[in-house]
Amino acid sequence: MADGKKLSSLDASFLYLETPEMPMHVGSMAIFRLPDDYKGDFFEDFKAMIVSRLHIAPILKARLEKAPLDIDHPTWVEDDQFDIDRHIFRASLPAPRDRATLERIVGWMHAKLLNRARPLWEFYVFEGMKDNEVGLYSKMHHAAIDGGAGAALTNMIYDISPIPRKVEPPTGGTKPGQEPRDIAANLLDSYQQLFSQPLEASAAAKNLQLPRTGKSDIGSILFDNAMYQIESAVRFAGNIPTMVKSVSDVLGKISDPKSRESLASMVSPPTMLNKTISSERSFAGVSISLSRSKALAKLAGGKLNDVVLALASGVVRRYLLQYGTLPAKSLTAAVPISLREEGNTEANNQVFGMICSIATNIADPKARLEAIIAQSTKSKEMSHPLRALMPQVSNISMLGAPIIVQILALLYSRSDLSDVLPPAANITVSNVPGPRQTLYAAGAELLHIFPVSISTHGQALNITVQSYRDQLDFGFIVGANIIPHVQVMCDMLPEEFAALEAAYAPPASDIKGAAE
Repeated sequence: MADGKKLSSLDASFLYLETPEMPMHVGSMAIFRLPDDYKGDFFEDFKAMIVSRLHIAPILKARLEKAPLDIDHPTWVEDDQFDIDRHIFRASLPAPRDRATLERIVGWMHAKLLNRARPLWEFYVFEGMKDNEVGLYSKMHHAAIDGGAGAALTNMIYDISPIPRKVEPPTGGTKPGQEPRDIAANLLDSYQQLFSQPLEASAAAKNLQLPRTGKSDIGSILFDNAMYQIESAVRFAGNIPTMVKSVSDVLGKISDPKSRESLASMVSPPTMLNKTISSERSFAGVSISLSRSKALAKLAGGKLNDVVLALASGVVRRYLLQYGTLPAKSLTAAVPISLREEGNTEANNQVFGMICSIATNIADPKARLEAIIAQSTKSKEMSHPLRALMPQVSNISMLGAPIIVQILALLYSRSDLSDVLPPAANITVSNVPGPRQTLYAAGAELLHIFPVSISTHGQALNITVQSYRDQLDFGFIVGANIIPHVQVMCDMLPEEFAALEAAYAPPASDIKGAAE
């Protein structure tokens, strides 16, 4: 990352939207078990392992370099003062040193902003837990990573055997910066390539890359932005047929009466979960069986995501019923959808989302899951035409936008507008696929990896799940002023899972007849 890499508009938006009440980092709470005969220092062993593998993930040594006056997006540059001791910490866990205590501390730590003067990530190692367990809380800014890139980072940290694999050190030198005459020559070559190809059919036009100075002075920023605007215009022109088709598909679906009914179901009712959040967080985690969840999905004729949505729906329904605040209209969930192609491990964000009704107005668990399967299918159909548009709109750049967006985000946060505006969605539910094999770090076996995601104004509750081995690890994160102890809600999930399994179990008479 010697040359520097400017953030995309989508990546940079996570910086601009961040306020003290709404940190924009994601993380996890991992639980390890040390071998019974372990004699080393896990913290030092883990830190040494990360140091030896930093070159695999250059983003871990990259800091932000702001543009003058915030007129353009910042750039990732290599931190020439990088110090691993500012990123990996030995943390202490008070008595009784159990997972519940760790979860409370993770909630408290997740509310703290990362230091933008350094690379935007931190690891905290909690040793001395019961049953020879070790806790690892990690957080990394969402500007640098999404769920897909996080899975790639997981592959960098973990091994598939207790003996850490040997990772070869980096080879080769850094790429020298371009001189002005080289930039000018490359610019002429790029224009010659552009105009020597038919615009509408040229892959070269769609993938045109004009030269950049990569520098942070205002003259270089203006030049680089001009080059970007030319590239964007060329790519926009090259993608017009695809965009026209997408817009046509969207208009066609909107004009369909059945689709209008689907759109109506995506309108979110106001609830106690859709208020302005404070700068405090409450976190809790819970695990259920992956294979049994997949079996449920198969019986219902749906996908694993549908079962995850049904469990989230059941939990939220139970909680709101306890307080007598369950709306008559079904709640909705914002569901992120990855645009990352298989094999793409770039440390950036490639994601968009859909809104799905989660049938909280249906009491019967079986009928609720079936309704969610139908609704999620419709939501996917409605959002599918937008997938082709996202690469075009997710990287729109305008000089001066960074400071404007930051001012608007702060104004929104301070004005409590989310208390009065209708919510875009009631909760956020995300499912991140993970490895099926057992993983290790510095010789310790990974038992669980609970995601710790983002709470926002107007959507206080985020439920993110990651699969690992034969389990689904759920992470509940919420603004603590909305739900002070989210563990209460988390404890409802195994009960909801049992109710859903019971709803699909064969009648007792059938079981008895089969036995005879």
